[in-house]
Amino acid sequence: MSTPSTAAAPRTHYGAIAIVGALFFIFGFVTWLNGPLIQFAKLAFNVSDSLAFLIPFAFYISYFCLALPSSAILRRTGMKKGMALGLFAMAVGAVVFGQYTTGRVYAGAVTGIFIIGAGLAILQTASNPYISILGPIEGAAQRIAVMGICNKLAGMLAPLVIGSLVMHGMGDLSAQVEAADFATREQLLNEFAARIHDPYMLMAGLLALLAVGILFSPLPELRPEEANREAGGDGGRTSILHYPHVWLGALCIFVYVGVEVMAGDAIGTYGAGFGLPLDQTKFFTSFTLGAMLLGYLAGLVLIPRVVSQERWLAVSAVLGVAFTVGAFATQGIVSVAFVAALGFANAMMWPAIFPLAIQGLGRFTEQGSALLIMGISGGAIIPQLFVHLKESLDFQLVFLLLMVPCYLYILYFAARGHRAGR
Repeated sequence: MSTPSTAAAPRTHYGAIAIVGALFFIFGFVTWLNGPLIQFAKLAFNVSDSLAFLIPFAFYISYFCLALPSSAILRRTGMKKGMALGLFAMAVGAVVFGQYTTGRVYAGAVTGIFIIGAGLAILQTASNPYISILGPIEGAAQRIAVMGICNKLAGMLAPLVIGSLVMHGMGDLSAQVEAADFATREQLLNEFAARIHDPYMLMAGLLALLAVGILFSPLPELRPEEANREAGGDGGRTSILHYPHVWLGALCIFVYVGVEVMAGDAIGTYGAGFGLPLDQTKFFTSFTLGAMLLGYLAGLVLIPRVVSQERWLAVSAVLGVAFTVGAFATQGIVSVAFVAALGFANAMMWPAIFPLAIQGLGRFTEQGSALLIMGISGGAIIPQLFVHLKESLDFQLVFLLLMVPCYLYILYFAARGHRAGR
């Protein structure tokens, strides 16, 4: 059992939760733009599926590259200043993406996405352990569920906003591009790509303002070595290597984010495999996020009052297997609906995995958090496997073969892995 995190008054907790909730809203909006941007990149840059999936690849691989440096940064800056730094880096990435996309320079656009992901790596390395240890660790899943609601509300909004401002009329435009000569095609694509500029410049400005706001906010500084230690001390453990549950947790985060991205960002590509029109598939991410929102609400009500966070994680993994098999066994919009339903199964996985994996780390909390954030790179690897394997195998079969083992490992972590070495 871990000790209570702080003796601060509840009002302080509620204020801090509200501020961090606003940050998670930003996470959600920026992260869940990746699904629609895959479809946007295919048309604007005239690239294949595999190249369009460099958008989520660059975004999620940045977590792997920046998580451990983020841990070192946070030890110097503290969590509060680290969050502000992450927001500012995201603002820089938004400017880079907007500028290079307007000029239709794909390498530059992907670089901008990488920078946005790098800023989020710093932000998430700070904010996830912060909200986990802001109160008793046993109730962390409930607090993270509130963060998840903020995240997924923004995620539901993101495809609608980008769809109305940037991606409207894509089906008709795609047909015009195919029928046009080279000069006309380039003019049409240049005009389409330029739609992204103003929304991303606005986003950059808002992120920079939020960075300044966080610096002057009333967020309290927390000391993880005091707030998240095992009762009785660390048992003489002198390295993060002595905590096997955090390493198993990092792998669990890897496979979890992989299945989350497959259900959220790749659902448009999945639907396109049945020949569903582009003007429909661009909104499929919002369906997944709607299902996730329902899952968060269920977790908020039930954890830990009715069921423990580890038991709910196990149930979620079983649901993940069931919905994946349902998607494989059906066709068309019904199959897509099963994929969207995976959002419900996935919703409470991060809120359960993260606190279980960092529980009792004490002075190694920031380092353990960085390892878990590195696991977000699963969102880069698993969808890339899907997009390449579906070129030679049935896409529904590939989806099944990738998703089921991931959910089975999550089930193992829920049942046994989170207790390893503890």
